[in-house]
Amino acid sequence: MKVKDFYFDLPEELIAQHPLEQRDASRLMVVNQVTGEIEHKTFGDIIEYLNPGDTMVLNDTRVLPARLIGEKDGSGGKIEFLLLKRLGDDTWECLAKPGKRARVGATFTFGNGELKAEVIEVLENGNRIIKFSYSGIFEEVLDSLGEMPLPPYIHETLEDKERYQTVYSKEEGSAAAPTAGLHFTKELLEKIKNKGINIVFITLHVGLGTFRPVKAEDIESHEMHSEFYIMSQEAAEVINSTKAQGNKIVAVGTTSCRTLETIGDSQGKVRAQSGWTDIFIYPGYTFKVVDQLITNFHLPESTLIMLVSALAGKENVLKAYETAVKERYRFFSFGDAMFLRKP
Repeated sequence: MKVKDFYFDLPEELIAQHPLEQRDASRLMVVNQVTGEIEHKTFGDIIEYLNPGDTMVLNDTRVLPARLIGEKDGSGGKIEFLLLKRLGDDTWECLAKPGKRARVGATFTFGNGELKAEVIEVLENGNRIIKFSYSGIFEEVLDSLGEMPLPPYIHETLEDKERYQTVYSKEEGSAAAPTAGLHFTKELLEKIKNKGINIVFITLHVGLGTFRPVKAEDIESHEMHSEFYIMSQEAAEVINSTKAQGNKIVAVGTTSCRTLETIGDSQGKVRAQSGWTDIFIYPGYTFKVVDQLITNFHLPESTLIMLVSALAGKENVLKAYETAVKERYRFFSFGDAMFLRKP
């Protein structure tokens, strides 16, 4: 299967540059996984498609303000670090820009000296291992000095940092938001719960690899990035009980979907665990746990549109995307949503 099979023409003006004032006021395209039939709704209408006994699985990761801009000691040259992965002992794997300033042994200062950094190692892929030093609590220093690492296709400044967080975000560690969850309000979640739908949380820390383009010509040749996940005993029990009773599992976002499909066994059962996943889901994949998916509209030729196509069929999905462009839906992180429903 070729990557170009997942291309569609997207006018640049449809890429949402800012979130709507009201989270659940975004549009919702409802797509029947079997027939491809399309309905146009508002996100708050999602409750109409969820039944008592179903379980909705949300990713409670929280985005770190992981973009740090500072100066090189001595020369004063500007440096930008993007924190990718915590390695322990105040050491992180980072992207550095410009890389030529971040050679082994180079030191940097951020803010008024509240945070300092030294390059410990340069990896084969060009990323740097950075050792930070500071007083107090690292997360508080980062919250004070760091900026949100918005996706490369968003060119406008985000005034309220919380709008790139879900209302239920809790576990800090992501370099990007699980954007399907941005549409939920606390009030909508309460309504869903009151209807008898279970809500459980899992954690998958989203890496920047989620924006990495697929450079291989054949899908099978693409290597996925690895991301850390956690599933609790409580969440596992609710999910297994839901499956046993014949009710549906609704994954909120591709991150929740990938986590569930990583953990699920051939019978669709999950168990409490944590680890790293590099699962790549594309057409031909048989879903073990996930029945329905809430997701945003994704980039052409991306691994995310391939995942969506695996669940609802490539023809149905590309037709839905063609309709979304025609109907002027808003795309990507701050855009509208799609619900792939199973009749």
